[in-house]
Amino acid sequence: MARTTSLANKTVFTTGEVARICKISQQTVIRNFDNGRLKGFRVPGSRFRRITRDGLIGFMKSHGIPPDQLQSGKKRVLVVDDDEAIVDMLKELLERDGRFEIRTATTGYEAGIATEQFRPDIILLDFKLPDINGVAVCRTIRANAAYEHIHIIIISGVADPDEVKQLMEAGANDFIRKPFDILAVIDRVAQAVQVA
Repeated sequence: MARTTSLANKTVFTTGEVARICKISQQTVIRNFDNGRLKGFRVPGSRFRRITRDGLIGFMKSHGIPPDQLQSGKKRVLVVDDDEAIVDMLKELLERDGRFEIRTATTGYEAGIATEQFRPDIILLDFKLPDINGVAVCRTIRANAAYEHIHIIIISGVADPDEVKQLMEAGANDFIRKPFDILAVIDRVAQAVQVA
């Protein structure tokens, strides 16, 4: 929790911190700093770059990156399932935990929009959605370099071993079978995004 507080109160950031917050490479941060799109200053007598809080917020807004993590320090979780009871339960319990900010979707289409706008750290994804299956969702996410940081956990009660193998090959990081222990799910989410 100390890291959450420090992020919320920090006024100056390193290029590495900006890379983690914005989910971009450190080289991209340096390039944007050097060409003036990311405001900050060089540490006198060194090559180190420092980005001001205002400069970082301005950069995030201009690139459509939600400043939520900067403000709250919480990890973003997108819950995707067509069973609204499961969605509501996961949302309520993850929010109650206090370490996560949650968005939800019930179709692959909604999940795509939410991924673009919300930029989740982790996606809890039902394998069989009404409009698409988990393999296609994983492949779509993994095809976009901007989403390489996203940890995908598939949740399903119907996938057989061959389907689980296909999901992992398509880019899923983990698989949880329904019915599941909610505390175990929260632990897996926390481990996936390295929340203390």
